[in-house]
Amino acid sequence: MDFKPLITLLAIVNPLACVPFFIHYTQGFSRAQRQRTILVSSLTAFIVIAASALLGLQILAFFGISLASFQVGGGMLLLTAALSMLNAQPAEARANADEVHDAEAKAAVGASIAVVPLAIPLLTGPATMSTVVIYAEKAKNFAQLGTLVGYGLVIGLATALCFSLAGPIARILGKTGINVMTRLMGLILAALAVEVMTDGLHKLFPVLARGV
Repeated sequence: MDFKPLITLLAIVNPLACVPFFIHYTQGFSRAQRQRTILVSSLTAFIVIAASALLGLQILAFFGISLASFQVGGGMLLLTAALSMLNAQPAEARANADEVHDAEAKAAVGASIAVVPLAIPLLTGPATMSTVVIYAEKAKNFAQLGTLVGYGLVIGLATALCFSLAGPIARILGKTGINVMTRLMGLILAALAVEVMTDGLHKLFPVLARGV
């Protein structure tokens, strides 16, 4: 398995874009609370990716959904996420208004926001899960599937690193720098989304592949 799944996951999870959210909602936390938030959110992101890799195809089979259809639908989710990133929308845009309001209420009383909404859906939402399932189908053996799970670990570590260095990152990059990085990731993700949808459409309509 090549590095394309890792690049795709890094682009869509994009922990850099969540740094302002993390800083804002943990500013009243103690050092211990902030460290626990980093640990739990990073671990949750890894678990979501690992579970999607190991169980995603079985769930599709249970509901009788073809992978080709899932690729088209997943590609559309990726493209939607990419368009949001190209517009440099804040991380909060991935969550609905109720989830953001709940985060504000939790943060105000020092409650954990690590799992919801930080890890899910801000870091690992439906588009992330869809991506992992699509690449899990391409894994030809257990070693390649293990590599995909390992990429989930890399994403978790990258998330922990970004949140641990949230202060320096915000000072060095600033809002403009984070927006530029987000747009760059969005451009990469848009190209990958088109590739995923094209593959799914070719499987659903073989005549399209013959016409290329």
